[in-house]
Amino acid sequence: MTNIDAEDTLCLRKLASLGGIKGPVRISTQALGEMLGISQQTASRRLLSLERLKMVTRTAESSGQHVLITAEGEEHLRREFAEYCKIFDTSSELYSMQGVVVSGVGEGRYYMSIYSDKIQEICGFTPYPGTLNVKLNPQSMQIRNRLESLEWQIIPGFTDEHRQFGAVRCLKCTIGGIPCAIVAPLRTHHPSEIVELISSDRLREALSAEDGSAVEIVIS
Repeated sequence: MTNIDAEDTLCLRKLASLGGIKGPVRISTQALGEMLGISQQTASRRLLSLERLKMVTRTAESSGQHVLITAEGEEHLRREFAEYCKIFDTSSELYSMQGVVVSGVGEGRYYMSIYSDKIQEICGFTPYPGTLNVKLNPQSMQIRNRLESLEWQIIPGFTDEHRQFGAVRCLKCTIGGIPCAIVAPLRTHHPSEIVELISSDRLREALSAEDGSAVEIVIS
């Protein structure tokens, strides 16, 4: 495998974005340098390096310099692409958040009785009438923010004869190996440091947890 440094890879990627894989690209070293934010001389050295590595071929024509990415250059970019796919592929990624158990305001039982049927339909379990509240540590708040990009299950809002109930969303997870789900209002500006969990189990008993107990939430 040919060794190519990061700067050369950046140059190769720029040439590919201009169409250099599909056919020769007419480009001057000055224009390439401006695109990459480097001097014309540095751009010239980058092209020469890529040529020596057999990543590109260059031809001088009356209309100017033409650069074509070779099969070796394309293969290098495909390997780069594959590495990025591994980084950003969430299909098999595990997210882990740590925090401590805290007391809620006592409304979990009431809301679970209202949303119970829909939760059973969407999450696949009948929720225990109550929620477990976990206060995330600062590092885990960064992970919590990333969860916003995942696909949550939506429980539609509804209105009964007394009041209107807003839509909520659920994200399946585990805590201490016990299947459960994070529940949160559908419309919120910022994720809270307090995560509410629902499960078919009474989680405090199942985890032998009390206020201040350290726990880990895993989302796959």
